[in-house]
Amino acid sequence: MPQSLRVPAAVGLPLALLAGTAIPAQSRVNGALGTALDDSVAAALVSFGVGLTVMIVVSAALPRGRAGFAQILPAVRERRFPPVYLLAGVIGAWFVLTQTLTIAILGVAVFTVATVAGQTLTGLVVDRMGIGPGGKKAVTLMRVVGAVLTIAAVAWAVSPKISGTSDPGDWLLAVLLPLSAGMAMSFQQAMNGTTGMHYGSPITATLLNFVSGFAALLVVWVIELMVSGPGNPLPETWWYYLGGPLGCIFIGVSAMLVRTLGVLLTSLGLIGGQLIGSLLLDIFLPAPGSTVVAATVFGTALTLAAIVLATLPWNMPGVRLLGRRARR
Repeated sequence: MPQSLRVPAAVGLPLALLAGTAIPAQSRVNGALGTALDDSVAAALVSFGVGLTVMIVVSAALPRGRAGFAQILPAVRERRFPPVYLLAGVIGAWFVLTQTLTIAILGVAVFTVATVAGQTLTGLVVDRMGIGPGGKKAVTLMRVVGAVLTIAAVAWAVSPKISGTSDPGDWLLAVLLPLSAGMAMSFQQAMNGTTGMHYGSPITATLLNFVSGFAALLVVWVIELMVSGPGNPLPETWWYYLGGPLGCIFIGVSAMLVRTLGVLLTSLGLIGGQLIGSLLLDIFLPAPGSTVVAATVFGTALTLAAIVLATLPWNMPGVRLLGRRARR
């Protein structure tokens, strides 16, 4: 069986932070595309279509991509992993669709809190269940504290924007969509890490993510087209089409890292990157009316501290909560 690359934690965490910065940029791009098209489903479909094109080119051009592609049929035929793992891209499609559906209602701040809350909490569950390629990981005090502290830090970082919302009732129902997408993302990362390990390359796992996600969105778009008719034509602004490539970076890096770091720690690194990316966007490419305040800066710093806390040795005396570390 081919073996995927194992990345040391000292390298993996900075990579997770870097990949996480792609998400706020993708949210900004996909939100703008959805507004231009006046069609959230079409915007998500275009984003996935561009990402799929990029991954086809990468898979064909790189030796690891070609080698991984050759392992798809053997892996499926030999049932090296549950067949449902091939549908991990549907979760990514749901995440992108929730971006285009709710960013205009919630704003990036509330969207971030909802996805982070879901992603962090289910990261603990997924690691404990052993769905990812790293096997089962025990629930320890440091991991729980790190997860809770991350949620609190993100809420603090975006609190000025949330407090500026006119009526929380306007977005209370809409917030359930990104919450569900965040909860599903931990499972997606575990599934991608497992399939990438058996293909021997995260490139192939990322490619199949875009295949299944694009197919799911295409079905929804065709139904919408028959019911409502077409929306606006594709805009000429070039950066509206960067959402897909940014998703390639996020999915590919997370699929590579979960085997070494586990789902929770990978998620925390990606979350830290999301806050850093949002902060950089607000400083250097601010949206109309956005400002950088102390709570945003200190909340981001606290998130990074929570990630460091979660990386402390899990076998320290007195920190284990639930039994012995499960054998791989």
